[in-house]
Amino acid sequence: MSLSRRSQTLLLALTIDLALGDPPNAWHPVALMGRWMHLGERLAPRGAAQRLVWGGIWLAGGAALTGLVASQAPQHPLVQSSLASMLLAYQGLDRAVGEVQEALERSDLVEARRLLGWHLVSRPTDDLRADEVAGAAIESLAENLSDSLVAPSLAFLVGGLPGMAIYRLSNTADAMWGYRNERYEYLGKAAARLDDALNLLPARLTAALIAIAAQITCGRGVEAWRMARRDAGRTASPNAGWPMAAMAGALDTTLTKRGHYVLGNGARLPDAAMIGDARRIAHVVLALLAGGAAALAVAQR
Repeated sequence: MSLSRRSQTLLLALTIDLALGDPPNAWHPVALMGRWMHLGERLAPRGAAQRLVWGGIWLAGGAALTGLVASQAPQHPLVQSSLASMLLAYQGLDRAVGEVQEALERSDLVEARRLLGWHLVSRPTDDLRADEVAGAAIESLAENLSDSLVAPSLAFLVGGLPGMAIYRLSNTADAMWGYRNERYEYLGKAAARLDDALNLLPARLTAALIAIAAQITCGRGVEAWRMARRDAGRTASPNAGWPMAAMAGALDTTLTKRGHYVLGNGARLPDAAMIGDARRIAHVVLALLAGGAAALAVAQR
């Protein structure tokens, strides 16, 4: 498939995801990838060195299998775009963040904490203040604009459906195994390193898109990019800090994860209204990405 065809197919996939969202979990390819990683963990040996090697082998085998299955899909644009839309997650992300926003608007902090922990973050949420819940939702939205929208879109443009599927497997593996603890320190090292490498460009591009979107929506594009460059290195991940710090600058706020990082230096306290502002910026990021895909399709033709 040519780059022009991939660009057109991506544009259609973005439209399908926006209109329909995710399929039921039983049919979702990412859920199948999750089952593959669960199986690999159950079969993993005990020793540190053995788990390190096993984690790399299992991930490589999963990538090869995923790419092979994806390459067998019919090349018809509607089929390709429908499958690609399942590997995007913008509509589901926006809906999950919107549910937290609605709970905070009702002053239902307990429900907001539950929704945040259920859909968006892995950190404990039971004792978070309302501003911390709002801030965490904004952070998750910004980070996942890269992981669930920009990165898989770039992977599709470069490698078609197989490239996109392999990226999503890597991202799923990192989400499940990429923790610095006794259980995953060695098993997940290959997954964490691969995910870091694959997201180097998308994370920085996402930060740039957030800055452009911020300039369009609220005139704070320069502040967003300045904060991304200043604070991106404050997170343990080499990539997550870029879109999150850009969003902090765009919103004139400070995003904090207790005991881990502080991004931005704005005076505004995160709240439900600010989540709405962040979602509007994200909508523009989606429009910019779709516009870029359309322009690429036209230019290649």
